[in-house]
Amino acid sequence: MEKTQAEKDKYAKRWDVDGYEAIDTGILEKIPFEYPGSDTEVVYIDPEFTAVCPWTGLPDFGTITIRYLPREFLVELKSLKYYLNSFRNVGILQEHVVNRIKDDLVRLLDPEWMAVEAEFRPRGGISTQVRAEYQRE
Repeated sequence: MEKTQAEKDKYAKRWDVDGYEAIDTGILEKIPFEYPGSDTEVVYIDPEFTAVCPWTGLPDFGTITIRYLPREFLVELKSLKYYLNSFRNVGILQEHVVNRIKDDLVRLLDPEWMAVEAEFRPRGGISTQVRAEYQRE
């Protein structure tokens, strides 16, 4: 028996997704770090990070961990929270998320070193772990 067009379209559903322009880098703020040269490692963990698959619009849930050695600046935490939440409806590959976050924060803070890690919950039986790193030359 041949399927109707409605039956064929049933599993072709796609939710709308936002483009990269929705990532709010303008919300990020930096504050002075009072102990430059102290080799202080700063770690921020966001256990509720969400973005969406660029092809299906289905949500990707994960934990983002940001580690860095500041030079002169720290990221202001409320601004970081709003920035990370701006990914919520953005269609972005899991492997690209860590690089985008790293690039935006390195541009803002100019740290000695930074690593951004993501551990995404399984979807379709596969989980993803990704790490991107920056080292000042």
